[in-house]
Amino acid sequence: MSDAALPPSPVTAAVQAALPGARADLERLVRIPSIWADPSHADDTRRSADAVADLARAAGAADVSVIAAEGGAPAVLAHWPAPEGAPTVLLYAHHDVQPTGGDDEWTSPPFEPTERDGRLYARGAADDKAGVMTHLAVLRAYDGRPPVGVTLFVEGEEESGSPTLPALLREHHAALACDVIVIADAGNPAVDVPALTTSLRGLVDVVIEVSMLERPVHSGVYGGPVGDALTALCRTLASLHDDDGEVAVPGLVHGRSDAPEFDEATFRSDVGLLEGVELIGCGTIPERSWNKPAAAVLGIDAPRVDDSSNVLLPRARAAVSLRLAPGDDAAKARDALTEHLRAHVPWGARVDVRPHHGTAEPFSIDATGAAYDAARRSFAHAFGNEVVETGIGGSIPFIAEFARTFPGAAVLVTGVGDPASRWHGIDESLDLGMFGRGVLAEALLLADVAGSGPGAIAVDG
Repeated sequence: MSDAALPPSPVTAAVQAALPGARADLERLVRIPSIWADPSHADDTRRSADAVADLARAAGAADVSVIAAEGGAPAVLAHWPAPEGAPTVLLYAHHDVQPTGGDDEWTSPPFEPTERDGRLYARGAADDKAGVMTHLAVLRAYDGRPPVGVTLFVEGEEESGSPTLPALLREHHAALACDVIVIADAGNPAVDVPALTTSLRGLVDVVIEVSMLERPVHSGVYGGPVGDALTALCRTLASLHDDDGEVAVPGLVHGRSDAPEFDEATFRSDVGLLEGVELIGCGTIPERSWNKPAAAVLGIDAPRVDDSSNVLLPRARAAVSLRLAPGDDAAKARDALTEHLRAHVPWGARVDVRPHHGTAEPFSIDATGAAYDAARRSFAHAFGNEVVETGIGGSIPFIAEFARTFPGAAVLVTGVGDPASRWHGIDESLDLGMFGRGVLAEALLLADVAGSGPGAIAVDG
């Protein structure tokens, strides 16, 4: 289709009319603390799913159900039937959110949406209840009669690694079958620059425990000839990086990127890097962020400083996270990390390394074909700037799961976050202007896809 095939002002006007209600319902959703990872918020997560289901019914869905796999979080599945001959688009988002990281750290209460300087601050405002409301706003703009078939799938445990998603996809495979998948759980490089995410890093986590003594002993009486487990652990963890900050675990994939270099001052400001602190690693910032491995120590079990005493610690343990470059293999990478840690424990200390949490395979998308062309047209029209292809340094395991389950569908990874959104962090926020542009872009995308027909937009399976 040509640029002229993009629907003109009627779609734009309908989106503008839908935005105030979408903003109000977004605020209602973020007031629900749907932290599925915290068992004390299980009922809140169920309440959140029910709220999304009600919104889907109000947006004209032909059928709506709240589903869950055994032991899993509630998800919402809703359908808008396809007009004759039109393809079906699966719209994905998730309604669960991260813990707050400490309510007192926020400028305004995390579950009380607050607007400041054109941004809406709240936990989930960007990740990912904005994604939920982007989809619903589009369906409202079409008055419940979109030009394609639509399946809305809103997951409830993405922030916990989507452990029961494979079971849901198997159980509801027929109901989720589609030609295009639009995943609204990514971000853009700027509020006026749209992106298609085409690569994601993978993830493995381990817990390492170092043991040296049967029991604590006096550091003055025995210190010198006898070491302590915490110092041994620290020396082991220090081996994860070389002097430049490059990950020093052998056998991992290190990729390259042709993406333009980031402005370092803007990057440092977005991250909140303290003055004088150096960036680590080698290569461009996109390369280091998207195409190379990254190791981090996420936690250490040891006495708090205020609770410490003059004893040599018999054992200590830490959680280690390793992000994997596209093209790597999670199982091989975990074995490489485990072997590296074991080999670098000093002084003959005993060591135990075991898996922690789940794994996520790295993933890359070949963004060619009619659906991707339609996305580039629609998003450029809505944002006023051309679409850029970006990577994500984080891991989204469900994307690979969708691609494996529906190999004939084109997967479009989009979103309405930006570098200032602080996903998972303190003072998470959504740029409201970008939210409106994201809704318009998706509405235009559905119309453009409708004109292609299902045979034209499916990828080679």
